[in-house]
Amino acid sequence: MRKKLVAGNWKMHGNKEQNQELLNAIIAGMPRMRSGECVVCVPYPYLSQVQLLLQNTFIKLGAQNVNQFAKGAYTGEVSAEMLNDFGCHYVIVGHSERRAVYGENDQTVALKYAAAQKSNMVPILCVGETSEQREADVTEQVIFKQLNAVIENSGVSSLVNAVIAYEPVWAIGTGKTATPQQAQDVHSYIRKSIAMLDPEVASALTILYGGSVKADNASQLFAMPDIDGGLIGGASLIATDFISICQSVQN
Repeated sequence: MRKKLVAGNWKMHGNKEQNQELLNAIIAGMPRMRSGECVVCVPYPYLSQVQLLLQNTFIKLGAQNVNQFAKGAYTGEVSAEMLNDFGCHYVIVGHSERRAVYGENDQTVALKYAAAQKSNMVPILCVGETSEQREADVTEQVIFKQLNAVIENSGVSSLVNAVIAYEPVWAIGTGKTATPQQAQDVHSYIRKSIAMLDPEVASALTILYGGSVKADNASQLFAMPDIDGGLIGGASLIATDFISICQSVQN
């Protein structure tokens, strides 16, 4: 049975007071998940604070990015071993905002993915198409290229210790959401593409949907056969919404 997962991506939001208030509300309001996991991916400066707040809870800690190199003269960057010092279980790699705003290409993302796994973290590998690419009917080609860079570098077997998040770029922060069937079609394509290389890896792979998931649409999305949870943006900053989404993945 595939693992269910809900990952909150706080992006560049929060402060010490807000973080404590948000997590206290989530911890108090959410019953222990019967299956799967819940993770919050927080900005670097708050890793220490959130690590302490999550002690003795079932919520895992994650980071939003990692550098591909182990150490060196890379001012402003953070290595996988540094994230390990704070007990990070997960780290997002290849988020569309990192690709579009900061110029990360498929090869850089593949190296970050490998660096995360080398330090025993689970990479949440983001793939997805822009609105222009969807309109040009090249969604599958774009996603194949993004996945293939990682598989060529780390091997298909590496996906046993990874999570994939399909995030249609046109649905991130826009209020637009892929219909459950649109999302399912792409998730199915991802799983079938990997199954051509290794059916066992594909059948066990957790694939998340990330694109304006909210409390009122999570159940319909998570009901699709190849959607195993969500990578949640804005709704992860609202305790009641995040709790509702986490509960939806178990139904």
